Amino acid sequence: MLGILIALLSGALMSVQGVFNTDVTKNSSLWVATSFVQFSALIVCLIAWFFTGRESFGAILQVPNKFALLGGVIGAFITITVIKSMDSLGPAKAAMLIVISQLIVAYVIELMGIFGVEKQPFEWRKLLGMGVAIVGIVIFKW
Repeated sequence: MLGILIALLSGALMSVQGVFNTDVTKNSSLWVATSFVQFSALIVCLIAWFFTGRESFGAILQVPNKFALLGGVIGAFITITVIKSMDSLGPAKAAMLIVISQLIVAYVIELMGIFGVEKQPFEWRKLLGMGVAIVGIVIFKW
């Protein structure tokens, strides 16, 4: 149950953040807004790290799959693409398409066992669920 609540909070925060970031971009630039978002996230994380267990910072270099360290780089591109999509589509349409894309890519990752994720069997009902979600977006759009 806690996982469901955290996921719902995550989605809500992403939508609010996207609107905020788009507004900041209108008053600065895409790159300035994205830099500020990433820098402020760094500051919050460093403060949280300071007040929590303070695990060894060097342990990050022990990550077995070095490609996993690209999460921050991907985060910068997530910020940029969310800003651009919300600016051109509006928050609701952009969020729906973002969620559908996340769902499709996550399912492909599970099906193929990519990036060390445990491989899952194909299920027609999951494919049907994605189809229903896509039809929902089409209905929402019109």
